[in-house]
Formats: sequence, structure tokens, C-alpha cells
Amino acid sequence: MTVSSGALGRDYADGEYIIRQGEVGDTMFVIQKGEVEVLVDRNGVTTTVACLGADEIIGEMALFDRELRSASVRAKGTVRALTVDRKNLFARISENPTLAFRLIRTLCFRVRCLDEELAQLREEDRSAVQRAEARD
Repeated sequence: MTVSSGALGRDYADGEYIIRQGEVGDTMFVIQKGEVEVLVDRNGVTTTVACLGADEIIGEMALFDRELRSASVRAKGTVRALTVDRKNLFARISENPTLAFRLIRTLCFRVRCLDEELAQLREEDRSAVQRAEARD
């Protein structure tokens, strides 16, 4: 989703959290400059699940499913991000429906990447089980 990098947006310092897992989310962000890491905490273990840069969106899921944030997002270096609330997003989609298709395309790409990672992890798990069984 391309947004001009004019006077809009906010700067985040290296290591600053833009989104925190478990919080209520009523906004999404468009990364205008810099890079962020997406972190998921499970049972006290934090895993980096993605690194995203300019023109990428973050926090969009909470706008649509109204669930708590599923991940944290932290700045890697200086980041400039534009905040978009639900009302403004839906108004923009009403004005320009192709925006919805671009959002869906982004979400589909991410699901495909996750599908590939899941398949790879399951294959590695099967291989590890087979090696363990062969040793027994």
C-alpha cells in the first residue's frame, strides 16, 4: 500500500515498539521508511516471524477481526510509520475499492509464505522422527 512520505506519520527509534502483542488494536500502520521486526511471544519465548520494510502494512488484522494484537512490532533502526484507523481505512476503501484488493493481495501473500514455512517445518519434523526411529 503506497502512501506518500510527506509530513504525515510518526518516527520510532531503534527498539521502540509500534505494536504490542495482546493489546487492543484499532489502527494499522504503513511503514514509510525503515524496517521493523514482527515478534510473537509464546510461553515466554519470543520469536521473530518477519521483517518488513517501506510500503508494508502492519496491524491490519485487528482492524478486520477486532481481536487482540497477535504479535508485537518493533523498530529496527529509525522507522517512520503512518497510522491509519478503521474509520479512515474504510472511507479510503469506499473511495478507491482497489485498495481493498491490494490489502487482500498482501494478506494472501503472507498466508502463502506461512503455508510454505509450515510445510517445511512439518517435513523437518517428519525427518527428525524418522531419524530417531532409525536409531532405535
